Amino acid sequence: MKIKKALQWYIVFPLIAALFYLGGFLSDSVTSNIIAAVLLFATVLAAVHHAEVVAHRVGEPYGTIILAICITVLEVGLIISFMLSGSEGALTYARDTVFAAVMLILNGILGMCIWVGSRKYKEQFFMRSSATTYLVSLVAILVLTLILPNYTSSVNGPFYSNAQLVFVAVACLAIYIAFLMFQTVRHRNYFIVTEADQTTHEADPPSNMKTAISLVLLIICLAVVIFMAKGLSPVIEDFVESVGAPRALVGVIIATVVLLPEGFAAVRAAAKNQIQTSINLGLGSALASVGLTIPAISIVCIVYDIPFVLGLDLKSIILLALSVFTVMLSLSRGKTNHLYGTVLLVNLAAYIFTVIFP
Repeated sequence: MKIKKALQWYIVFPLIAALFYLGGFLSDSVTSNIIAAVLLFATVLAAVHHAEVVAHRVGEPYGTIILAICITVLEVGLIISFMLSGSEGALTYARDTVFAAVMLILNGILGMCIWVGSRKYKEQFFMRSSATTYLVSLVAILVLTLILPNYTSSVNGPFYSNAQLVFVAVACLAIYIAFLMFQTVRHRNYFIVTEADQTTHEADPPSNMKTAISLVLLIICLAVVIFMAKGLSPVIEDFVESVGAPRALVGVIIATVVLLPEGFAAVRAAAKNQIQTSINLGLGSALASVGLTIPAISIVCIVYDIPFVLGLDLKSIILLALSVFTVMLSLSRGKTNHLYGTVLLVNLAAYIFTVIFP
């Protein structure tokens, strides 16, 4: 029985994928890329499973926080490795990746969750105060990191000086830490599912041992997803160049792969009538993606004296403002419907379309 449990697909596939990558089997051959893609997709599904096990044990909102922070930490590692390598596009890689992640979360993950849940249940209800708290924190960080650099004068261009980077990094961390205290201590009830499908909670919580194993495997899965995405990036770049699309599309594709575990988990929660969990995953990930990534990147760039662009161009600012405004209106009433989801998915299509046809 123990051997059978140890050979479950959500244990076997992540380990095979890790060995495949660490063993150097990821190469330029078509066969290797196909195997890597299959292992990557299986690892994403395994990550969702282990995230649900951990979330079931620790409860909300801690489960969604763990998944968001794990993915963000690994995303930071991926961005830093690209920037330190001095590869083409390193100057804007951090900004483009963070912006793509935010756009995909706000429009793609939230839009799909709202659309799927509303098509199945017509209306889904959540704590409006939780959405407001997320958005207040997220909007402040987005303006400080992606818009304000265009309008400072200490350094020419959409850059921050070192002193400004330090201030913005501290500001982002202060907002994120204050939000975590609000979410987990003072007002935890704002983020707990109140009208979920009770049948999904009838099973006993997993044991401490099973939870610890799932947490370790979750970290392994997320690391595999990140590094597989990095390993497959030359293939993605060649594909993008072969179809004549702009290089910025590579960042969108890689961000999509990185966010797959969160996306699957959030959509599955919405399909189970747990839209509050979906919102916790989506907006929590967006907040962590900016609030933790920018300070970490800033520290590395200051230490190694690496310049990097933060400010967005005008087109991107307009799309970001449209996305944030639409999400604010969609979550302002404490209940969802399929129209909100449709509009958000159209916003996502507009973003991707303007990346391909700028």
